[in-house]
Amino acid sequence: MNALEQRPPAAAAEPPALALAGLTLAFGARTVLRDFSLRVAPREKVVLAGPSGSGKSSVLACLLGFLEPAAGRIEIGGEPLTPRSAWRLRRQLALVQQEPDLGELGVEEWLREPLAFRANEALQGNFARVPEWLARLRLSPAILRQKGSELSGGEKQRLAFVSALLLDRPILLLDEPTSALDPDSRQAVYDCLAGLERQTLLMVSHDAGPGLHFADRTVRLPGEEAARGA
Repeated sequence: MNALEQRPPAAAAEPPALALAGLTLAFGARTVLRDFSLRVAPREKVVLAGPSGSGKSSVLACLLGFLEPAAGRIEIGGEPLTPRSAWRLRRQLALVQQEPDLGELGVEEWLREPLAFRANEALQGNFARVPEWLARLRLSPAILRQKGSELSGGEKQRLAFVSALLLDRPILLLDEPTSALDPDSRQAVYDCLAGLERQTLLMVSHDAGPGLHFADRTVRLPGEEAARGA
């Protein structure tokens, strides 16, 4: 084969959306997670399960750059997470908290607030989809006129999911996002998660039962006792 006939080089493999290698989490003398590694492919949906105290939520905090592990390496989209890169890489992530705080803001004002930031101005058109998302999550459109202090825990959790969707980030991190929901509302959230085709998903859950049908796989953390004995 001469030079003109040479085939182009094969495209490089897409890096994992999230990669943790040898992650160790310690709080003082207490180690909650030791030498944990995980790779999440782009657009993969993974549930991180384990008992209380196993470090599930702390893993999410590490991915966001809010918590520094005692040891290990984290990459987001193939780029190392460092104090210098944390702010920029964080813009690829959206977090759904277990106990979102709306304060005294009205719901519509709270949902619109992140879109007012300069970095998110181009996303303001996403607000037009809010009625659709509310309906899918079994929330009345009238909730937009309520204040955060008037809402139940389950309503706040579903609104936090809507807020994350508005940001249209490629990676969603969810911290026990259905802990305050009744079975029907929980299923509505799971159905929405199943329909997300472009996002990578890492969800922390105390319960890894068969209802998590949207997940491609479940990864279980060993728990504090196993970490202590390792």
